[in-house]
Amino acid sequence: MTIAHGRPGDATPFALPELMAEYLRRQTSAHEAGVGLTDAAGEVTPYEAVPVQPVEPRLAWHEAGAAIRCFQGEEDTDSWPAPVDWSGLVASHEPAAALAFSAGNFPQLVREIHTLIMATDLSVLRPQPRPALSAPGLAAWAAGFLARKQFQQALLAIGTMRLARQFEEAQELLNGQRHAVPTALQPAWANEEAALAWHQGDAERALAMWQTQPASAPVLFNQGMAALFLGRAADARSPLSRAVSQLSDENGWHHLGKLYLALAEMKM
Repeated sequence: MTIAHGRPGDATPFALPELMAEYLRRQTSAHEAGVGLTDAAGEVTPYEAVPVQPVEPRLAWHEAGAAIRCFQGEEDTDSWPAPVDWSGLVASHEPAAALAFSAGNFPQLVREIHTLIMATDLSVLRPQPRPALSAPGLAAWAAGFLARKQFQQALLAIGTMRLARQFEEAQELLNGQRHAVPTALQPAWANEEAALAWHQGDAERALAMWQTQPASAPVLFNQGMAALFLGRAADARSPLSRAVSQLSDENGWHHLGKLYLALAEMKM
């Protein structure tokens, strides 16, 4: 089965192993030159025995900007400078399960597929409190973009702060600039506010925030993802299906959405 084809709703529990394997194969497909891997990156062998190579930092940076590209058209986020310690942040970040489609996040964080398949209660896989990761200078980096009124770059920087679990500092920057953000960027800003709540463990509030936002691929994805990991698989199917249909199959978030959609159908 090739998951790039067919309607989003076509995934079934019977296709889940093939879907997972294809998702993992896509994670290993891009090893571009440029940003080197750090020694902290390790190889993971998931349930399907498809070897997962260390996440290539340039690929992760491309996917980290995907939410902004969805909201802002063809913005060239790849050309924006990554933080100095991006490679280390990518390599040291623990696997995720319930991942919001938001600035700074990249779908390759979801790599412990066996855990997803075997979980009888997906709600236990929601983000849990953990110490912040070592990534000094992120707040100053984000503040520099804000001082220059480069709000799109600032949003990606704030998302990177959230990825590093620098929650309080990220919240302060989001709150302080909410009314200064250009109208065109406000939907992306609101999505990031909800993602920050989600990754801090405030799941119900995050879902309520996403449910009030205009439909877009990231918002629909997040509505479905949140419902799935809140134990509401039936509510997850429609928004996930709509999100997947709006995302190119060249986008890693498309395939993570297919994975979540298959899990939702398996749990229904």
